[in-house]
Amino acid sequence: MSTTDVVYAYTKTEARKPPLEKKAMPPLFDEPTTLQNWTKHVNWVQSILLIGTPLIGLYGLFTTELQTKTLIWAIVYYFITGLGITAGYHRMWAHRAYRAVDGLRWFFCFAGAGAVEGSAYWWSRGHRAHHRWTDTDKDPYSAHRGFFFSHFGWMLVQRPKNRIGYADVSDLKADPVIAFQHKHYPYFALSMGFLFPTLVAGLGWGDWRGGYIYASIIRLCFVHHATFCVNSLAHWLGEDTFDDHHTPRDHWITAFATLGEGYHNFHHEFPQDYRNAIVFYQYDPTKWFIWTLAKLGLAYDLKEFPSNEVTKGKIQMQEKKLAAIRRQLTYGTPIADLPVFTWDEFQDLTLNHNKKWILLEGILYDVENFEHPGGMKYINTAIGKDMTTAFNGSVYNHSNGARNLLTRMRVGVLKNGMEVMSEKEAVDAPAEDKKTA
Repeated sequence: MSTTDVVYAYTKTEARKPPLEKKAMPPLFDEPTTLQNWTKHVNWVQSILLIGTPLIGLYGLFTTELQTKTLIWAIVYYFITGLGITAGYHRMWAHRAYRAVDGLRWFFCFAGAGAVEGSAYWWSRGHRAHHRWTDTDKDPYSAHRGFFFSHFGWMLVQRPKNRIGYADVSDLKADPVIAFQHKHYPYFALSMGFLFPTLVAGLGWGDWRGGYIYASIIRLCFVHHATFCVNSLAHWLGEDTFDDHHTPRDHWITAFATLGEGYHNFHHEFPQDYRNAIVFYQYDPTKWFIWTLAKLGLAYDLKEFPSNEVTKGKIQMQEKKLAAIRRQLTYGTPIADLPVFTWDEFQDLTLNHNKKWILLEGILYDVENFEHPGGMKYINTAIGKDMTTAFNGSVYNHSNGARNLLTRMRVGVLKNGMEVMSEKEAVDAPAEDKKTA
Protein backbone atom coordinates (compact mmCIF):
# COMPACT_ATOMS: atom_id res chain seq x y z
CA MET A 1 0.00 0.00 0.00
CA SER A 2 1.37 3.40 -0.96
CA THR A 3 1.65 6.46 1.29
CA THR A 4 -1.23 8.05 -0.62
CA ASP A 5 -3.39 5.01 0.10
CA VAL A 6 -2.57 5.22 3.81
CA VAL A 7 -3.46 8.92 3.97
CA TYR A 8 -6.68 8.38 2.04
CA ALA A 9 -7.65 5.47 4.30
CA TYR A 10 -6.98 7.65 7.34
CA THR A 11 -9.07 10.53 6.04
CA LYS A 12 -11.93 8.19 5.20
CA THR A 13 -11.82 6.80 8.74
CA GLU A 14 -11.80 10.30 10.23
CA ALA A 15 -14.70 11.29 7.99
CA ARG A 16 -16.80 8.47 9.47
CA LYS A 17 -16.22 9.65 13.04
CA PRO A 18 -19.25 11.49 14.46
CA PRO A 19 -18.56 15.02 15.72
CA LEU A 20 -18.04 15.39 19.46
CA GLU A 21 -21.19 16.50 21.21
CA LYS A 22 -20.98 19.25 23.80
CA LYS A 23 -22.85 17.97 26.83
CA ALA A 24 -24.61 20.32 29.18
CA MET A 25 -22.68 20.85 32.39
CA PRO A 26 -24.38 19.81 35.65
CA PRO A 27 -25.16 22.45 38.29
CA LEU A 28 -22.26 24.02 40.17
CA PHE A 29 -23.60 23.06 43.57
CA ASP A 30 -25.38 20.12 45.15
CA GLU A 31 -28.29 22.35 46.06
CA PRO A 32 -30.03 25.20 44.18
CA THR A 33 -28.78 28.71 44.94
CA THR A 34 -31.41 30.84 46.65
CA LEU A 35 -31.59 34.22 48.38
CA GLN A 36 -31.29 32.39 51.68
CA ASN A 37 -28.20 30.26 50.96
CA TRP A 38 -26.18 32.17 48.33
CA THR A 39 -23.75 33.55 50.92
CA LYS A 40 -22.40 30.11 51.78
CA HIS A 41 -21.69 29.46 48.08
CA VAL A 42 -19.35 32.43 47.87
CA ASN A 43 -15.61 32.04 48.44
CA TRP A 44 -15.31 35.26 50.41
CA VAL A 45 -11.53 35.39 50.79
CA GLN A 46 -10.84 35.02 47.09
CA SER A 47 -13.78 37.19 46.08
CA ILE A 48 -12.59 40.09 48.25
CA LEU A 49 -9.05 39.73 46.87
CA LEU A 50 -10.04 39.47 43.20
CA ILE A 51 -12.67 42.21 43.30
CA GLY A 52 -11.04 44.47 45.87
CA THR A 53 -7.60 44.79 44.29
CA PRO A 54 -8.86 46.18 40.94
CA LEU A 55 -11.02 48.72 42.80
CA ILE A 56 -8.10 49.85 44.96
CA GLY A 57 -5.87 49.97 41.89
CA LEU A 58 -8.40 52.05 39.97
CA TYR A 59 -8.67 54.51 42.83
CA GLY A 60 -4.88 54.70 43.17
CA LEU A 61 -4.43 55.20 39.45
CA PHE A 62 -6.30 58.52 39.63
CA THR A 63 -4.87 59.68 42.94
CA THR A 64 -1.23 58.58 42.90
CA GLU A 65 1.61 59.97 40.84
CA LEU A 66 3.50 57.36 38.82
CA GLN A 67 7.24 57.75 39.07
CA THR A 68 9.51 56.31 36.37
CA LYS A 69 11.50 54.22 38.87
CA THR A 70 8.30 52.80 40.30
CA LEU A 71 7.01 51.94 36.84
CA ILE A 72 10.23 50.09 36.00
CA TRP A 73 10.13 48.26 39.32
CA ALA A 74 6.47 47.28 38.82
CA ILE A 75 7.26 45.82 35.38
CA VAL A 76 10.33 43.97 36.68
CA TYR A 77 8.37 42.54 39.61
CA TYR A 78 5.54 41.59 37.27
CA PHE A 79 7.95 39.38 35.33
CA ILE A 80 9.51 37.97 38.51
CA THR A 81 6.18 36.95 40.03
CA GLY A 82 4.76 35.90 36.65
CA LEU A 83 7.70 33.59 36.03
CA GLY A 84 7.29 32.32 39.57
CA ILE A 85 3.93 30.97 38.41
CA THR A 86 4.73 29.89 34.83
CA ALA A 87 8.23 28.48 35.36
CA GLY A 88 7.85 27.47 39.00
CA TYR A 89 4.29 26.57 39.98
CA HIS A 90 3.26 25.45 36.51
CA ARG A 91 6.07 23.81 34.56
CA MET A 92 8.30 22.66 37.42
CA TRP A 93 5.87 21.59 40.16
CA ALA A 94 2.53 20.94 38.44
CA HIS A 95 4.04 19.10 35.46
CA ARG A 96 7.53 18.05 36.60
CA ALA A 97 8.86 19.27 33.25
CA TYR A 98 12.29 19.84 34.77
CA ARG A 99 14.08 19.81 38.12
CA ALA A 100 15.85 22.60 39.96
CA VAL A 101 18.43 23.07 42.67
CA ASP A 102 17.19 23.98 46.17
CA GLY A 103 18.08 27.66 45.82
CA LEU A 104 15.94 28.01 42.69
CA ARG A 105 13.08 26.09 44.28
CA TRP A 106 13.02 28.53 47.20
CA PHE A 107 13.17 31.43 44.76
CA PHE A 108 10.06 30.09 43.00
CA CYS A 109 8.34 29.67 46.37
CA PHE A 110 8.80 33.37 47.13
CA ALA A 111 8.26 34.62 43.57
CA GLY A 112 5.15 32.49 43.05
CA ALA A 113 3.74 33.65 46.38
CA GLY A 114 4.19 37.22 45.15
CA ALA A 115 1.51 36.50 42.51
CA VAL A 116 -0.93 35.70 45.36
CA GLU A 117 -2.56 32.77 43.54
CA GLY A 118 -2.43 30.24 46.35
CA SER A 119 0.31 27.98 47.58
CA ALA A 120 2.34 25.90 45.15
CA TYR A 121 0.61 22.80 46.54
CA TRP A 122 -2.92 24.18 46.11
CA TRP A 123 -2.16 25.62 42.67
CA SER A 124 -0.50 22.46 41.33
CA ARG A 125 -3.16 20.14 42.73
CA GLY A 126 -5.91 22.08 40.96
CA HIS A 127 -3.93 22.28 37.74
CA ARG A 128 -3.26 18.55 37.65
CA ALA A 129 -7.00 17.97 38.09
CA HIS A 130 -7.62 20.37 35.22
CA HIS A 131 -5.37 18.33 32.92
CA ARG A 132 -6.73 14.97 33.97
CA TRP A 133 -10.39 16.00 33.79
CA THR A 134 -10.26 18.67 31.06
CA ASP A 135 -13.67 20.02 29.98
CA THR A 136 -15.62 17.81 32.39
CA ASP A 137 -17.52 18.66 35.56
CA LYS A 138 -14.45 17.53 37.56
CA ASP A 139 -12.30 20.14 35.84
CA PRO A 140 -11.96 22.95 38.43
CA TYR A 141 -12.14 25.62 35.72
CA SER A 142 -13.87 23.88 32.83
CA ALA A 143 -14.13 26.02 29.69
CA HIS A 144 -17.53 24.46 29.00
CA ARG A 145 -18.94 26.56 31.84
CA GLY A 146 -18.18 29.73 29.93
CA PHE A 147 -15.43 32.28 29.51
CA PHE A 148 -16.15 34.17 32.76
CA PHE A 149 -16.21 31.03 34.88
CA SER A 150 -12.99 29.63 33.47
CA HIS A 151 -11.26 33.02 33.71
CA PHE A 152 -11.85 33.65 37.40
CA GLY A 153 -15.50 32.95 38.22
CA TRP A 154 -14.51 29.52 39.51
CA MET A 155 -12.55 31.20 42.33
CA LEU A 156 -15.52 33.29 43.44
CA VAL A 157 -17.60 30.25 44.39
CA GLN A 158 -17.21 27.61 47.08
CA ARG A 159 -17.69 24.38 45.19
CA PRO A 160 -17.97 21.09 47.10
CA LYS A 161 -14.54 19.44 47.24
CA ASN A 162 -15.96 16.16 45.93
CA ARG A 163 -16.81 17.92 42.66
CA ILE A 164 -13.13 18.45 41.78
CA GLY A 165 -11.49 15.43 40.16
CA TYR A 166 -8.79 13.40 41.84
CA ALA A 167 -5.15 14.13 41.04
CA ASP A 168 -2.08 12.40 42.46
CA VAL A 169 -0.07 14.89 44.52
CA SER A 170 1.96 12.50 46.63
CA ASP A 171 5.19 14.00 45.29
CA LEU A 172 4.06 17.48 46.32
CA LYS A 173 3.18 16.32 49.81
CA ALA A 174 6.63 14.80 50.16
CA ASP A 175 8.41 17.99 49.08
CA PRO A 176 9.62 19.89 52.19
CA VAL A 177 9.88 23.21 50.32
CA ILE A 178 6.28 23.03 49.14
CA ALA A 179 5.08 21.77 52.52
CA PHE A 180 6.71 24.70 54.30
CA GLN A 181 5.29 27.27 51.91
CA HIS A 182 1.82 25.71 52.07
CA LYS A 183 1.82 25.72 55.88
CA HIS A 184 2.89 29.36 56.08
CA TYR A 185 1.31 30.57 52.84
CA PRO A 186 -0.61 33.58 54.26
CA TYR A 187 2.69 35.07 55.44
CA PHE A 188 4.34 34.35 52.08
CA ALA A 189 1.46 35.99 50.20
CA LEU A 190 1.24 39.06 52.43
CA SER A 191 4.98 39.70 52.50
CA MET A 192 5.78 38.97 48.82
CA GLY A 193 2.54 40.18 47.29
CA PHE A 194 2.16 43.47 49.15
CA LEU A 195 4.93 44.33 51.63
CA PHE A 196 8.05 43.53 49.60
CA PRO A 197 7.22 45.53 46.42
CA THR A 198 6.12 48.47 48.59
CA LEU A 199 9.30 48.35 50.68
CA VAL A 200 11.55 48.30 47.61
CA ALA A 201 9.97 51.47 46.22
CA GLY A 202 9.69 53.12 49.65
CA LEU A 203 13.19 52.41 50.90
CA GLY A 204 14.73 52.68 47.45
CA TRP A 205 13.51 56.10 46.30
CA GLY A 206 10.90 57.18 48.85
CA ASP A 207 7.79 56.29 46.83
CA TRP A 208 5.81 54.37 49.45
CA ARG A 209 2.37 55.15 48.07
CA GLY A 210 3.40 54.51 44.48
CA GLY A 211 5.11 51.28 45.47
CA TYR A 212 1.91 50.06 47.10
CA ILE A 213 -0.46 51.16 44.32
CA TYR A 214 1.62 50.34 41.22
CA ALA A 215 4.20 47.70 42.18
CA SER A 216 1.86 45.88 44.53
CA ILE A 217 -1.83 46.32 43.69
CA ILE A 218 -1.90 47.14 39.96
CA ARG A 219 0.99 44.79 39.23
CA LEU A 220 -0.92 42.07 41.07
CA CYS A 221 -4.04 42.67 38.95
CA PHE A 222 -2.01 42.25 35.76
CA VAL A 223 -0.36 39.06 37.02
CA HIS A 224 -3.70 37.62 38.06
CA HIS A 225 -5.49 38.18 34.79
CA ALA A 226 -2.48 37.18 32.71
CA THR A 227 -2.49 33.83 34.49
CA PHE A 228 -6.27 33.53 34.31
CA CYS A 229 -6.07 33.88 30.51
CA VAL A 230 -4.45 30.44 30.41
CA ASN A 231 -7.72 28.96 31.67
CA SER A 232 -10.04 31.12 29.57
CA LEU A 233 -8.50 32.77 26.50
CA ALA A 234 -6.26 29.79 25.79
CA HIS A 235 -9.37 27.57 25.61
CA TRP A 236 -11.22 29.94 23.28
CA LEU A 237 -8.86 31.71 20.86
CA GLY A 238 -6.64 29.97 18.31
CA GLU A 239 -5.99 26.70 16.53
CA ASP A 240 -6.31 23.06 17.54
CA THR A 241 -2.88 22.28 16.11
CA PHE A 242 -2.29 18.87 17.64
CA ASP A 243 -5.70 17.63 18.82
CA ASP A 244 -9.32 18.77 18.70
CA HIS A 245 -10.81 16.47 21.31
CA HIS A 246 -10.69 19.19 23.97
CA THR A 247 -10.89 23.00 24.05
CA PRO A 248 -7.21 24.13 24.42
CA ARG A 249 -5.98 26.30 21.54
CA ASP A 250 -2.72 27.77 20.26
CA HIS A 251 -2.44 31.52 19.65
CA TRP A 252 0.30 34.12 19.83
CA ILE A 253 -1.98 36.70 21.47
CA THR A 254 -2.55 34.40 24.43
CA ALA A 255 1.16 33.62 24.53
CA PHE A 256 1.98 37.33 24.67
CA ALA A 257 -0.50 37.87 27.50
CA THR A 258 0.68 34.91 29.58
CA LEU A 259 4.50 34.91 29.39
CA GLY A 260 4.45 32.18 26.76
CA GLU A 261 1.66 29.92 28.00
CA GLY A 262 -0.51 30.56 24.94
CA TYR A 263 0.43 27.52 22.85
CA HIS A 264 -2.02 25.62 24.97
CA ASN A 265 -3.07 22.94 22.53
CA PHE A 266 0.53 21.77 22.39
CA HIS A 267 0.77 21.97 26.18
CA HIS A 268 -2.31 19.80 26.78
CA GLU A 269 -1.02 17.21 24.33
CA PHE A 270 2.51 17.17 25.76
CA PRO A 271 2.15 18.56 29.31
CA GLN A 272 5.54 17.38 30.58
CA ASP A 273 7.46 19.24 27.89
CA TYR A 274 9.19 22.23 29.48
CA ARG A 275 8.35 24.24 26.36
CA ASN A 276 5.05 25.71 25.26
CA ALA A 277 6.34 27.10 21.99
CA ILE A 278 8.43 24.77 19.85
CA VAL A 279 9.06 27.05 16.88
CA PHE A 280 11.89 29.56 17.29
CA TYR A 281 9.81 32.63 16.44
CA GLN A 282 6.96 31.81 18.84
CA TYR A 283 6.83 33.90 22.02
CA ASP A 284 7.68 31.86 25.10
CA PRO A 285 9.89 33.75 27.57
CA THR A 286 9.26 31.09 30.21
CA LYS A 287 10.90 28.47 27.99
CA TRP A 288 13.97 30.65 27.43
CA PHE A 289 14.13 31.46 31.14
CA ILE A 290 14.20 27.75 32.01
CA TRP A 291 16.72 27.08 29.25
CA THR A 292 18.98 29.83 30.63
CA LEU A 293 18.67 28.45 34.14
CA ALA A 294 19.76 25.06 32.79
CA LYS A 295 22.80 26.60 31.13
CA LEU A 296 23.70 28.16 34.50
CA GLY A 297 23.41 24.79 36.21
CA LEU A 298 20.34 25.80 38.26
CA ALA A 299 17.84 23.63 36.35
CA TYR A 300 18.30 20.15 34.92
CA ASP A 301 16.46 17.14 33.44
CA LEU A 302 14.54 19.37 31.02
CA LYS A 303 11.93 17.19 29.33
CA GLU A 304 11.10 17.43 25.62
CA PHE A 305 8.55 15.21 23.93
CA PRO A 306 10.04 13.33 20.93
CA SER A 307 9.80 15.54 17.84
CA ASN A 308 8.72 12.55 15.77
CA GLU A 309 5.58 12.13 17.90
CA VAL A 310 4.91 15.87 17.99
CA THR A 311 5.00 15.95 14.18
CA LYS A 312 2.67 12.94 14.04
CA GLY A 313 0.05 14.79 16.03
CA LYS A 314 0.37 17.86 13.83
CA ILE A 315 0.13 15.85 10.61
CA GLN A 316 -2.89 13.92 11.87
CA MET A 317 -4.75 17.14 12.59
CA GLN A 318 -3.81 18.52 9.17
CA GLU A 319 -5.10 15.34 7.54
CA LYS A 320 -8.31 15.56 9.54
CA LYS A 321 -8.86 19.16 8.49
CA LEU A 322 -8.10 18.27 4.88
CA ALA A 323 -10.60 15.43 5.12
CA ALA A 324 -13.25 17.89 6.31
CA ILE A 325 -12.52 20.13 3.32
CA ARG A 326 -12.51 17.09 1.03
CA ARG A 327 -16.02 16.17 2.19
CA GLN A 328 -17.26 19.52 0.89
CA LEU A 329 -15.92 18.89 -2.63
CA THR A 330 -17.45 16.98 -5.52
CA TYR A 331 -15.30 14.21 -6.95
CA GLY A 332 -17.86 12.61 -9.21
CA THR A 333 -19.02 9.02 -9.00
CA PRO A 334 -16.43 6.80 -7.24
CA ILE A 335 -14.66 4.45 -9.65
CA ALA A 336 -15.88 1.42 -7.71
CA ASP A 337 -19.50 2.48 -8.36
CA LEU A 338 -19.14 3.04 -12.12
CA PRO A 339 -20.71 0.60 -14.59
CA VAL A 340 -18.33 -1.65 -16.53
CA PHE A 341 -18.32 -1.63 -20.34
CA THR A 342 -16.52 -3.83 -22.83
CA TRP A 343 -14.54 -2.31 -25.65
CA ASP A 344 -17.24 -3.30 -28.14
CA GLU A 345 -19.94 -1.63 -26.02
CA PHE A 346 -17.80 1.52 -25.81
CA GLN A 347 -17.44 1.56 -29.62
CA ASP A 348 -21.14 0.93 -30.16
CA LEU A 349 -22.17 3.77 -27.84
CA THR A 350 -19.91 6.29 -29.54
CA LEU A 351 -20.47 5.19 -33.16
CA ASN A 352 -24.15 4.30 -33.13
CA HIS A 353 -25.64 6.15 -30.15
CA ASN A 354 -23.83 9.48 -30.46
CA LYS A 355 -22.11 9.27 -27.05
CA LYS A 356 -19.23 11.73 -26.71
CA TRP A 357 -17.06 9.39 -24.70
CA ILE A 358 -13.30 9.00 -24.57
CA LEU A 359 -11.05 6.51 -22.81
CA LEU A 360 -8.21 7.51 -20.45
CA GLU A 361 -6.29 4.99 -18.37
CA GLY A 362 -9.17 2.54 -18.36
CA ILE A 363 -11.84 5.08 -17.37
CA LEU A 364 -14.59 6.32 -19.72
CA TYR A 365 -15.41 10.03 -19.70
CA ASP A 366 -18.36 11.91 -21.19
CA VAL A 367 -16.91 15.12 -22.73
CA GLU A 368 -20.03 16.26 -24.55
CA ASN A 369 -20.35 19.51 -22.55
CA PHE A 370 -16.62 20.17 -22.20
CA GLU A 371 -14.99 23.01 -24.11
CA HIS A 372 -11.33 22.14 -24.62
CA PRO A 373 -9.08 25.21 -24.16
CA GLY A 374 -7.07 24.15 -27.23
CA GLY A 375 -10.11 23.93 -29.47
CA MET A 376 -12.95 21.48 -30.11
CA LYS A 377 -10.94 19.54 -32.71
CA TYR A 378 -9.04 17.86 -29.87
CA ILE A 379 -12.34 16.58 -28.49
CA ASN A 380 -13.98 15.64 -31.81
CA THR A 381 -11.01 13.59 -32.96
CA ALA A 382 -10.80 11.76 -29.63
CA ILE A 383 -14.36 10.42 -29.42
CA GLY A 384 -14.42 6.63 -29.16
CA LYS A 385 -10.62 6.40 -28.80
CA ASP A 386 -8.09 5.57 -26.13
CA MET A 387 -6.37 8.92 -25.53
CA THR A 388 -4.15 7.82 -22.65
CA THR A 389 -0.85 8.31 -24.47
CA ALA A 390 -1.88 11.68 -25.92
CA PHE A 391 -3.17 12.86 -22.51
CA ASN A 392 0.07 11.89 -20.78
CA GLY A 393 2.52 13.68 -23.03
CA SER A 394 2.28 12.48 -26.62
CA VAL A 395 0.21 15.57 -27.43
CA TYR A 396 0.24 17.37 -24.07
CA ASN A 397 1.10 16.33 -20.52
CA HIS A 398 -2.01 17.44 -18.68
CA SER A 399 -2.01 19.06 -15.23
CA ASN A 400 -3.68 18.14 -11.96
CA GLY A 401 -6.35 20.69 -12.79
CA ALA A 402 -7.30 18.74 -15.91
CA ARG A 403 -7.32 15.44 -14.03
CA ASN A 404 -9.45 16.85 -11.22
CA LEU A 405 -11.91 18.28 -13.73
CA LEU A 406 -12.24 14.88 -15.39
CA THR A 407 -13.42 13.23 -12.14
CA ARG A 408 -16.81 14.84 -12.62
CA MET A 409 -17.09 13.50 -16.20
CA ARG A 410 -16.42 9.82 -15.66
CA VAL A 411 -19.26 7.53 -16.66
CA GLY A 412 -17.81 4.03 -16.74
CA VAL A 413 -14.90 1.63 -16.51
CA LEU A 414 -13.55 -0.38 -19.44
CA LYS A 415 -13.48 -4.11 -18.74
CA ASN A 416 -9.89 -5.32 -18.56
CA GLY A 417 -8.87 -1.80 -19.50
CA MET A 418 -5.35 -0.65 -18.69
CA GLU A 419 -4.66 0.27 -15.05
CA VAL A 420 -8.05 -1.01 -13.92
CA MET A 421 -7.01 -4.57 -14.86
CA SER A 422 -5.44 -6.61 -12.06
CA GLU A 423 -2.65 -9.12 -12.73
CA LYS A 424 -5.05 -12.05 -12.31
CA GLU A 425 -7.59 -10.47 -14.68
CA ALA A 426 -4.85 -9.94 -17.25
CA VAL A 427 -3.93 -13.61 -17.14
CA ASP A 428 -7.54 -14.84 -17.26
CA ALA A 429 -8.79 -12.34 -19.88
CA PRO A 430 -9.87 -13.66 -23.32
CA ALA A 431 -7.40 -13.11 -26.16
CA GLU A 432 -9.60 -10.50 -27.86
CA ASP A 433 -9.84 -8.46 -24.64
CA LYS A 434 -6.07 -8.60 -24.20
CA LYS A 435 -5.60 -7.16 -27.68
CA THR A 436 -7.96 -4.29 -27.07
CA ALA A 437 -6.47 -3.60 -23.65
